[in-house]
Formats: sequence, C-alpha cells, structure tokens
Amino acid sequence: MRKSEILNLTWDRVDFVNSFIFVERTKNGESRQIPINNTLMKMLKSLPRRVDIDYVFYNPYTGKNFKYVIRSFKTSCKLAKIQNCTFHTLRHTFASHLIMMGVDLTTVKELMGHKEIKMTLRYAHLAPNHISKAVTVLDKIFGTGQKLDNCRGSRNANTS
Repeated sequence: MRKSEILNLTWDRVDFVNSFIFVERTKNGESRQIPINNTLMKMLKSLPRRVDIDYVFYNPYTGKNFKYVIRSFKTSCKLAKIQNCTFHTLRHTFASHLIMMGVDLTTVKELMGHKEIKMTLRYAHLAPNHISKAVTVLDKIFGTGQKLDNCRGSRNANTS
C-alpha cells in the first residue's frame, strides 16, 4: 500500500472475515482490494483499537490519524541499521520480492495498484529465469512421449 493509503486506513475498510483491505481512494483513482496474509492478519489484530477512533494508525494523544511519519521512519531505519531507505522503498521491496519469488507481472501489477503494466515492468529484470521457466512447461508435453494430432497441440489418445 502507498503511505497515504496506510495512514488513512480505517477499521471499516479491514475485512478480517474475508482477509482483505479495501482501498477506496487510490492514487490512480480506482478502488482495489488488498489481500491480507497471515503475518499482516496477526499484526493488525495485535494493534490497540479504540471504539472512538476509526483509524487503524493514530496518535493516541490526539485520536487523529498520523499525517507525517518521515522522522519516525528515519529513526526506525537508523535503529535497524538500514541505510538509504524511504517509506516508498517498502513498495519497491514488496514488488521486487514478489517478482523474485516467481509471481507473475499481472498479479504484481494488481497488488501494487498500477494502472498500466508499464509501471510493473520495471521489476521484470529481477526474474531473469522467467523465460527459461516458461519454455520448460513444454517438457510436460514433449517429455511424455505423446504424439500431437496437429500443430495446435491436440493430443492423440494413442501413444506409441
């Protein structure tokens, strides 16, 4: 999620039953649903929640959502000994790890909330093996010894 999406997140947009977060106002103007994995579910359920405050992340003294987290983020990075990191770096890291783990570009595009695949293609270089993997699926056909009826790939039930 983008920083503004996180800081403006309210509890009514978190669906614990169906495991997703609904973001209504995104940068590109389209709403989207973000799946909640087990790690995020555990973290969200551990957060203190007040009935009088709608925001997920809020200042306990004012009850309002946080607007600026730059200083806190820099302090956290310094304590964790992470250099040259901005809040937006987290989005890049998210996308990079998905690509390196073999998640397809279209799925990453949807998760990132990119309007066009062009934005997501910036991460394609992180999966250099995807081309090799793509053609190895053909081994399933040709490695079986099955004959094909025609060039379109219909399989012949009689294998010799």
